[in-house]
Amino acid sequence: MHPQNPYQNRYDFKRLVKHHVELQKHVVLNPSGEETINFSSSSAVYELNKALLLADFKLSDYLLPPGYLIPPIPGRLDYLLHLRDVFLEKFNISINSKLKGLDIGTGANGIYSILGAQYFNWNMVGTESDEKAVDVAISNIQNTKALQNQIEIRHQDTKSFILKNVIYPQEQFDFTICNPPFHTSHEDAIKGSLKKLKNLGVKTNIEDLQLNFEGQANELWCNGGEALFIKRLIKESVLFKNQVQLFTCLVAKSNNLTKIEKQLKKVTANYDTIPMSQGHKKSRFIMWWFD
Repeated sequence: MHPQNPYQNRYDFKRLVKHHVELQKHVVLNPSGEETINFSSSSAVYELNKALLLADFKLSDYLLPPGYLIPPIPGRLDYLLHLRDVFLEKFNISINSKLKGLDIGTGANGIYSILGAQYFNWNMVGTESDEKAVDVAISNIQNTKALQNQIEIRHQDTKSFILKNVIYPQEQFDFTICNPPFHTSHEDAIKGSLKKLKNLGVKTNIEDLQLNFEGQANELWCNGGEALFIKRLIKESVLFKNQVQLFTCLVAKSNNLTKIEKQLKKVTANYDTIPMSQGHKKSRFIMWWFD
């Protein structure tokens, strides 16, 4: 985890419950007698992340409808902390600079836009193709006055586009961020979730999982998975190379990097990969820019 990530240590559940009492019903003791939650429970994870947003990011309220992706706050914040390091070290931009970012596929949770605004004081634009998700994200932003002047949510009404239509003429961005759908199909997403739950020691079946997948298609899978999505993003980025200083995107599967780098070489972009880790989990994001 990034050395400046405030969630290096165990969660202080007593403090969090003071900000969000609904979390209390999910707090249990582990075999060592320490407070924790059941991380395989979507409702428990949702209440934990809502408590973090209310306590540490000063949101007035935060609501997600059932079935939409529940973002793990520490991991999302890690991406942005590493991104800030890139601007400090590679582009020599002050730590207090008021950057403007584009969050591609912000989802109903709008989490990167919220963290960018509240933790870093950046101006953020979130884009999303799911109309219901757009409405939910806008509602959450309107609930907190401090977010209203720093975040704008835009509907991408053409699903074959990623950047077209949502970056306006003459508009300038310092960076893009993106957590792409990394599964290739609904079935692939189900299998991935089953494997994850098995690693957590939770017994379940495909029928039970399918009941919870409604509304998550845009967030979890797309044709070709993350490799094809990122290749499409790279191709479109050429059209906006004079409007965006730095393009970035998470890459969940390291074996996709070769395909992605090949596409970056085709468009003659400069690029680099930033490694990240959270416990045993290894991840990374690819970044590219044009001369």
